[in-house]
Formats: sequence, structure tokens, C-alpha cells
Amino acid sequence: MARDLQPIVKRSRREGYALHPKAHKALVKKAANAGRGQRGGRPSKPSQYGLQLREKQKVKRLYGLLEKQFSNLVKEASRQKGQSGQVLLQLLERRLDNAVYRSGFAVSRPAARQLVTHGHFNLNGRRVDIPSIRINQGDVIELRTSSAANSYFKQIDEVSPMSNDAIPAWLKVERKKFKIEVTNLPTRDDAEPDINEQLIVEYYSR
Repeated sequence: MARDLQPIVKRSRREGYALHPKAHKALVKKAANAGRGQRGGRPSKPSQYGLQLREKQKVKRLYGLLEKQFSNLVKEASRQKGQSGQVLLQLLERRLDNAVYRSGFAVSRPAARQLVTHGHFNLNGRRVDIPSIRINQGDVIELRTSSAANSYFKQIDEVSPMSNDAIPAWLKVERKKFKIEVTNLPTRDDAEPDINEQLIVEYYSR
């Protein structure tokens, strides 16, 4: 399976957005050093195309998709009812790996993707290992019995702490049982707040 192997901190610096928790410090340091040792005048204002491109790259990398996967998802969103940008974010949120991350069983989406790829979870009673599987209302995601003895899950509160307030309303999580129930479909408010999905729609509408 193809992946973007560029270091996550480097990608975060490029997008000006923390794509992983460990990238926060690097971005704070970059902001603090902004303007120091730089030559010339003020940086040029990005074009509208540049803004669209960067937003597309940011969201694509945030959810861990390659270009073909992402563009296909944009096309699918444009064919569905509703505003294309909001439908796109809903489809991204409904990925299985994102649900595992949102439920607090992984510190990042890449970590959640790895857990799913290694087959640690069942979806509606069946073992799954495809991170992009789209979940629906009523679906139940559970840790496989054979994975319960894994040291990662035994120390879940240490390796991936999560408060109940951080879990989105569309997911019901029983942390001790490693069980996730999809009670509703996610809305725009459940996605990352600092995403301008309209820029992405405009980029692919050129």
C-alpha cells in the first residue's frame, strides 16, 4: 500500500498546520523564529490558486490520503446531495481509521491506521484491516479478543489518554471494553474547525 513517507514534521511545516501531535512544538518554534535572519522584504501574498492548493494538501495529508484517493473522494462528494465541501469532510470523518482515532484509541490518525492495518479491530463482528472502510450509523467497532493481550491496549490510558469531552457526539465509546458504536453520521461541526473546504472544491473545479 502506497504511503507518503515524508517526515510528518516537515509536512506540517510545509502546510503551516500540525498534522500530528508531535508537530505542534515545531510549528510554535517556527512561529517564534518568524522574521529572524530573513533577507529581503515581506513575503509575497499567495495567489488564490496557491491558497486552494495548500488547503487541499493540508486536508489530504491530515487524513493520510494520496492524491488519487483524495480526488476520487472529491468527485464522489460532488455527486451526492448537499454542499460538496461538507459532504467531503463527512466522508473523510467516516473512515474507519479516523473513527478509531476520534475514539481515543490512538494518538494520531497514522497510529490509528496502523492499528487497523494490523487487524486489531472487528467491524460488526468481522475482522477488518482496511483503514478506508466507510462506517455507517449503527456499526459497531470492537477490539479483537486476540488483541486484548497486546501491551499497547493494556496500557491504553498511558499511551493514548483521552477525555470523554474530546470524543465526538456521533460516536459512543466504551473504553474499558474497547468498543465503539456509531450512533449518528458526523456533521461539518465534527470535522476539524480550521478547514476551509470551499477552497478544496474550488481547486478541483478549475
